[in-house]
Amino acid sequence: MKAAVVYGKNDIRIEDYPTPTAGEGEMVVRTRVSGICATDIKTLLGQGLPKELPTILGHEVVGEIAEIGAGVSGYAIGDRVAVYPIAVCGRCEYCRKGRHNLCDHEFGLAHGIEGGFAEYVRLPKQIIDIGGVVKIPDDLPFEKAVLAEPLSCVYASLKACRVAAGDHVVILGAGPMGLMHLKMAKWHGATVIVVDILDSRLKVAAAMGADHCINPSTTDHAAAIGKITDGKGAAVVIASLGIPKVVEANLKLTRKGGTFNVFGGPPAGEAISVDPRWLHYMEITLTGTFACSPDDFKKCLTLIETGEIRVDDLVSDTFTLDNFLDAVERAKAQEMIRGIVTF
Repeated sequence: MKAAVVYGKNDIRIEDYPTPTAGEGEMVVRTRVSGICATDIKTLLGQGLPKELPTILGHEVVGEIAEIGAGVSGYAIGDRVAVYPIAVCGRCEYCRKGRHNLCDHEFGLAHGIEGGFAEYVRLPKQIIDIGGVVKIPDDLPFEKAVLAEPLSCVYASLKACRVAAGDHVVILGAGPMGLMHLKMAKWHGATVIVVDILDSRLKVAAAMGADHCINPSTTDHAAAIGKITDGKGAAVVIASLGIPKVVEANLKLTRKGGTFNVFGGPPAGEAISVDPRWLHYMEITLTGTFACSPDDFKKCLTLIETGEIRVDDLVSDTFTLDNFLDAVERAKAQEMIRGIVTF
């Protein structure tokens, strides 16, 4: 098969690669669309490269079942499916509480096993057993279904932040995940304030329904948010970008009893300072969220299928493996909202 194979930092090659086969309890999916996540780009830049190289990245995968291993039932060759990418044990204390993303034994696509930037991808028994291979209807385009995985991470984030109708929600960063937070927060009935230093991204956020868009390089955004919230601050602040200095500088946008969520993955080893008196007397919840559960994933597939949340306007660029390296460069340069690779 043809695949985008990573050999190291800034070293990705489009080449022939062994086609996977399904062992007992496994299946192989023919990839139809794979999403390009910021995590993939950071990995290519050398942040958290897999220990075993070469390998294949890509954890946002939809396609058709091509092979079914012994002992797998309930599926047929040709079924259209979306894939929850985390292989979990289903038995540890976190799995038993429905917090599968924190599984003590987790691994997954592009994280321990080969991912979806390839014509075929092998799914281990753990993903199948947890219900992570979800059939999708014929009338749901693969190009929409592939966004269920990132959208479900956002769904999990806002669930952890307890976002409710009428809340003021500040989203720091109007990249693809920030825009998904915007859409999900609006679905919850919140008033959404998007903060970004790129006017081009704020323009997109406004078109997608942001109530307020602020460029902190030209406006005192803290003062503006104070005015919007009658001096109270935001019920929820989400750092959709993983820059520790930005997190630290914006903690106090949070109102009394509010929640600040570190959503974007920061680099290892960088600390922030927090005023413990502020944290204590204001009863602030400072949290982080990572990935999602299989139930979150299925919920977001439904939201996309029913049209409750529109996702097609998030896809700005479509690539194939033949021009995949162009996708990497455009993502590095922040020249696209969300890119997908079609097969």
